[in-house]
Parts: sequence; structure tokens; C-alpha cells
Amino acid sequence: MSRPYASRASSGPTVRINGKIRAREVRVIDPEGRQIGILPLGEAILRARSLGMDLVEVAPTANPPVCRIIDFGKYQYEQAKKEKESKKHQHSSRVKEIQLRPVIDPHDFGVKLDRAVEFLCDDMKVKLTLRFRGREMRHQELGQQIVEKFLREIAPYGQPVEEPKVVGRGMSVMINPLPRAKRAPHPRQAGQPAPPPAAPAKGAAAPKPSRPAPAPTALAPAPSTDAGQGFVNNPFVNNPFASLPVSGSGAGAESEPAPTGDEPAGAS
Repeated sequence: MSRPYASRASSGPTVRINGKIRAREVRVIDPEGRQIGILPLGEAILRARSLGMDLVEVAPTANPPVCRIIDFGKYQYEQAKKEKESKKHQHSSRVKEIQLRPVIDPHDFGVKLDRAVEFLCDDMKVKLTLRFRGREMRHQELGQQIVEKFLREIAPYGQPVEEPKVVGRGMSVMINPLPRAKRAPHPRQAGQPAPPPAAPAKGAAAPKPSRPAPAPTALAPAPSTDAGQGFVNNPFVNNPFASLPVSGSGAGAESEPAPTGDEPAGAS
């Protein structure tokens, strides 16, 4: 029973090496890039292993397939590097267009300038175009001033290929990004938050708090320490017998009245 879907491992181009090569004969290239000739697959694999390398199929559609004796890890690194370079050239060949008007609001001018800076920092070219409408063609000097101001503001990030040209009812100029070494830092990178302040040195006075300390809260009255009264003076104790008199001997018992002079002498 066949699988309804292809596995992920089999999707995309794969590179065959050593025993995974299917051809019986292959055209072999040595590590220095020189052609050895057409060899049987087994002999080519043995020659690659004798050098401590792999036999990598670099042109599977050729007849016979072309294989190179090289370390497979090095081959993968070279291919990744080539792919990265090709993507970089494709990205740099892209052109973004910025359109202006002879009469433009300062806020809109700043927004379009920021967009152009973003494109140039991403290594993309910028085509600046200014359009004239109606009677604006009679005042081309206004458009020239806007374009010159834009080029002055964008100078830290890119430079025009040539002087602005008037084409039809508009004016245009192509701006190339400057090399990264000569380009101003990216605005987003320049606007990163500052690092946190360093901790104070040992023995240094602690910084004063920015907010005043909160006022101390009122404390509940302490319970009475009189053993005879117990918790009578504590308003937070739920004691229904606290108001009753305390009887019995001890520290809390009432003392007898002192004898007076009217009592008989023999009374004890």
C-alpha cells in the first residue's frame, strides 16, 4: 500500500554521496578541481576514501554524473556560502520607489525620509520621484529644492548615482546605499535604551529614594500588664467575663482594710 503523502525527508533536492550514488560509472574530479576521468563507482569511492574524503555527486543530471572528491562537511559549507551570496545580490538589486510632491507637508516629508533610510539600511536602492501636476510645471524650482533637501538629509545613508533629471512631468534620481563601513548607524540601533545604572561601590552612601517614605501607621494599644485586670483594657479581645470582678487569693485579690484605732486592743 503506497503512502498518501510524501515524507518530509524526501522533499527537496538531496545530495548523494558515496554508496548512495546510483550510477554505475561517474566522471570524477579530484580535490584540486582537475578531472580524473570516467571511473566505475566502486573505484571512485575507494579513491575518495584513500584520501580520507567523500565522493559527492555535484551534477546528477549529467551523463555520466559528475562527482567530486571532497569532504562532505566542507562541501555543505561552500554551498551555504554561495546561497547566502546569491540572496544578498538579489536583495541588493531590488529598487524601492519614494514619491514626493513640490508642495509637501513637513510631517509627510519626514515619513518618506524615514522609509528611504530603512530601505538603504537594508542594502536596497531607492528611486526618488517627484511629480508635477497642472501649473506646477511652471515652478520646477520648487520641486528642485525639495529633491535637493531630500538628498542632503539622506546623504549619511546613500548617494545619488547622477544628478536629478526632469522626465516628462516629473523629476527622478536613483540613490545607492553607502557601504556599511561608511554608512551612518541604523536609526533603530542608535535608539536602543541606555544600560541600567551600575551598582554603587562598597562603602558608598546609598542613593536617596525618589519617593517620600510612607507615614507610619498607628499601632493598636498594647494590652495591660496588670495581672489583676488581665485583658480588661484590651479592646480587641472578645472576653464576655472581662467586666466581672476578680476573686480569690493571689496577686489579683483585694487586700483587707487596715485596722483603725477604734477597734479593741485584744482584737486580732
